[in-house]
Amino acid sequence: MNAVDRRRRHFVLGSALGAGALLLPWRGASAAARTAAFTEGPFYPAEIPLDHDNDLVRVEGGTESAIGDVADVWGRVLDERGRAFAGVRVEIWQCDANGRYHHPRDSNEAPLDRAFQGYGAATTNADGAYRFRTIRPVAYPGRTPHIHFRLAGAGVQPLTTQLFVADDPGNAADGLYRSLEPALRETVTVPFVRERAGYSARFDLVLAAAVRPA
Repeated sequence: MNAVDRRRRHFVLGSALGAGALLLPWRGASAAARTAAFTEGPFYPAEIPLDHDNDLVRVEGGTESAIGDVADVWGRVLDERGRAFAGVRVEIWQCDANGRYHHPRDSNEAPLDRAFQGYGAATTNADGAYRFRTIRPVAYPGRTPHIHFRLAGAGVQPLTTQLFVADDPGNAADGLYRSLEPALRETVTVPFVRERAGYSARFDLVLAAAVRPA
């Protein structure tokens, strides 16, 4: 992928945020619960890949797309009163469709999908919106399907969390998921809606403000 095509990919994904997604109402009430926090886990990238944009389905320079069901994962980063946080860095990482992470400590012997980026980053816009093109998460031994998130930026308290798939049968046996109180589970559980081109999942994240004017 040349520099022009790379810029175009960023533009298409970024511009979609203003093309209709933000017309949907904020799903919370006047006050929303903060998103549940998790530890980082063992598979945060040991080294950030050169290609770490918000499209994880294609790796720059590659000719193939990642294995798995494409998913459009998007949402907004807000405070408990529904006010948007702009300029927040949103990172995600997850295993590939074979259940393997792009990490040297992953002992899974499944083949590694080198067409899957495995990690991506985006920055929220003025409306607090972000978007990723990735794959619908899959299970691997000991864990239900999930996507890791890490957020940080000026004026917010950093958050590391995970997104879980609503109604996935593996949730009931996942120790981390079960450790949450039901109300906190709701903050990290979202449906993946089947659409013509794949799946869509809206994941709004609620952070506490570190320093924010009234």
